[in-house]
Amino acid sequence: MSDDISFNRTFDVTPGTVQQVAPGVRRILAPNPSPFTFTGTCSYIIGEGHVAILDPGPDHPAHVAALLEAVRGETVTHVVITHTHRDHSPAVAPVVAATGAVTVGEGPHRPARALHIGEANPLDASADMAFVPDIAIRHGQWLEGEGWRLEAIATPGHAANHMAFALDGEDLIFSGDHVMAWATSIVAPPDGSMGDYVASLETLARRSERLYLPGHGPAVTDAPAFVQDYLAHRRAREAAIMRGLERAQTIPDLVRGIYIGLDPRLVGAASLTVLANLEYLVARGLVVTQGEPSMDGRYALA
Repeated sequence: MSDDISFNRTFDVTPGTVQQVAPGVRRILAPNPSPFTFTGTCSYIIGEGHVAILDPGPDHPAHVAALLEAVRGETVTHVVITHTHRDHSPAVAPVVAATGAVTVGEGPHRPARALHIGEANPLDASADMAFVPDIAIRHGQWLEGEGWRLEAIATPGHAANHMAFALDGEDLIFSGDHVMAWATSIVAPPDGSMGDYVASLETLARRSERLYLPGHGPAVTDAPAFVQDYLAHRRAREAAIMRGLERAQTIPDLVRGIYIGLDPRLVGAASLTVLANLEYLVARGLVVTQGEPSMDGRYALA
């Protein structure tokens, strides 16, 4: 299987402008570009007249104003969250204050596993601990509004409470940060879990929707094939780590050997992703380490 994914990094979208991206779906880009958010967070308005806002994004005054202006004269009945990272959910508070909408999500933020003794979560600062949904939705449940229905698809991995949502009748999924056209998703323990992430990809691989509207960047236009590419990438990255363990024992050495030419700003994220892979390999008995897998542990092939 190839480690190559045909990414699409063409996304010439101006923050604050409203774009019709599918029948009954409008998109507004938030002005929060970064190495992790690409050009910013994509917020979506679903329906017409009585609408839902999905992932209102960061609590950025200009973005909140653009969202509220886009729904002027309409009734916002629901605010839906794919997950509680701070680039997706903090704008819930001002949007709800202005609209009175009901909030929907899998649940509050939590790590994918318990912290080990002495371990700190390096991603605490990126988590929105304030969000608690009015409606805690579960896998397979439907959320209904006037003229639209969303099916909840549990996709933990990037975050423990990550949910994707399929729009009934439109052959599309709002994929959050689980599958994106511009890059692979970051899976960073203890916030995320590689085992959960791969299982969630396999859940999506069993579905037929062809269009994914992600939390960052352009749409995924051939989603079934793209999900297979994502799975192949994960298998190839795992194989690279297994090969790397023939000559390296630590995460820093593995990162240097695998991520050639990596942007220095992303070394920390790459290290956490390698840890996520090692946790998954140790759980399956393919790699050994002393104690629980950790960032400063030493690893060997089983």
